Amino acid sequence: MPLTLSIVTAQRTVLERGDVTKLVVPTSEGQITLLPSHAALMTALGGGEMIASHSGGTESFAIHGGFLQIVDDEVSVLADAAEHVLQIDLERAEAARARAEARLTGRDSNIPPGGLDVLRAQSSLQRAMIRITIVRRRRPTGVPSMRP
Repeated sequence: MPLTLSIVTAQRTVLERGDVTKLVVPTSEGQITLLPSHAALMTALGGGEMIASHSGGTESFAIHGGFLQIVDDEVSVLADAAEHVLQIDLERAEAARARAEARLTGRDSNIPPGGLDVLRAQSSLQRAMIRITIVRRRRPTGVPSMRP
């Protein structure tokens, strides 16, 4: 019996599938793999790539925090942010990375002295790097972004 997977953020439902055979998930403690008949589990998600394998192939998602629960082959992912690899805008992610790097290295002239929120800039940099890495690794070349 396959896994039923639901990936939800506060803004939208990202994915609902009932034929997932394997799920690779970035947790706060490291990467784990979920297979059908997995023991019940609740865990905090970290930032990284989630890979769902199913009858039609695999799908990759950028995940940025949240929680995962699996009970009776039903996997619920409540993510702070989640994006399918085809929905990631690579140019936007690279621009976000450049902005975060400029802030962290003191090259952003728009920030007054002492006005930098370092944790926020580091978080922005991490999210941008996750997006860029996943797109470069997983997206077929020549496929445009599916952003609305």
